[in-house]
Amino acid sequence: MAKKTNIEINGKQYYRVTRTIGKKADGTLIRKQFYGTGINEANKKADEYVNDIKNGLITNFEYVTINDAMHTWLFDFLLNSASIKPSTFQRYEGIYRKYIKSSSIAGLRASTFTSLQLQKFYNRLAKNFSYKQINTLNTILKIFFNWCIDNGYMLKNPCNNVNIKNELNKMTTEKKKIEILTEKEIKTIKNYIRNTDFELLFLLDLGTGLRLGELLALDWENINLESKTIYIEQSVKEVYVYDTPESKHIETIFQKPKTKTSIRTITIPNNLVELLKLQKNKTGLLFKDENGNPIRGRIVYSRWNSILKKCKIPHKKFHAIRHTYASMLLKKGVDIETVAELMGHSTITITQIYLHSTSNQKQKAVNKLNSLF
Repeated sequence: MAKKTNIEINGKQYYRVTRTIGKKADGTLIRKQFYGTGINEANKKADEYVNDIKNGLITNFEYVTINDAMHTWLFDFLLNSASIKPSTFQRYEGIYRKYIKSSSIAGLRASTFTSLQLQKFYNRLAKNFSYKQINTLNTILKIFFNWCIDNGYMLKNPCNNVNIKNELNKMTTEKKKIEILTEKEIKTIKNYIRNTDFELLFLLDLGTGLRLGELLALDWENINLESKTIYIEQSVKEVYVYDTPESKHIETIFQKPKTKTSIRTITIPNNLVELLKLQKNKTGLLFKDENGNPIRGRIVYSRWNSILKKCKIPHKKFHAIRHTYASMLLKKGVDIETVAELMGHSTITITQIYLHSTSNQKQKAVNKLNSLF
């Protein structure tokens, strides 16, 4: 039986199919024709070509779109890289899904993508997103486009010639208020959680200022009750682990802290040392579930919110405990360099946000000039 054909070229019969393989800058679809001796062969060639574009296997990258290139970068390159943390990959994938995947630039060709197109894209985003959000997107896109250059998708990085406008308004110029617990609130919480499994978690955080991930990763091996110190070398985080680009599940993983300065040794207050000595089981994780696994952060958040509600304290994030630790140290006269080291900050600029000066403190400060008058 003769194969079905639909076109004759130079006296020979072929079957021709047409596929969309991208979009032009103006949004017009890019179509490519594929030929075979029959419909099955033509479709097979078309399918293989489209799949090769998506997988980054086509040596001619002329028609590869921003979306396809970024998908390849994420799931064929970064996902299998030992140099990137799962939490970092999750952040990158979230940025891709939120801003790029279904955006107006997703279908544009990477090979001809310009700074002007990117600038117009950012200008549109600025109507609904903040400067900080767009700046974060730009930082990640710059890394992605550098990868595109290294792999032949484009010749120069479009991020190098864009301007991200920082709209100065009341919301962005006012110093962000740092949530801290008052001494009265601390006393109320302590009374409510006394002799519960939340007591050590709260007091240890209040006395060390650890990030929640660092706190939940603490092992008794990290604690030296003789020298009254804790060695911080890891943290735990709940992240999405990708089985395939379309399938993911949540896992709690151990990872290195967020910065090199976060790996540190801190001193524990004497009263807190005594509380730790009273604990019966001094092996493994300090805070674990019935299976010996780290307690999930979401469970801690839920308990914390419930405690605040029961104590009739206005809602504050669990991170407010860390803020309180830093603020109280500074208030009691500890120098800012020491506080920065205890907090694991990379620079004292970060620590300076905790320098809360009340009007009374300011009055006492200027009164020291009285002798001049």
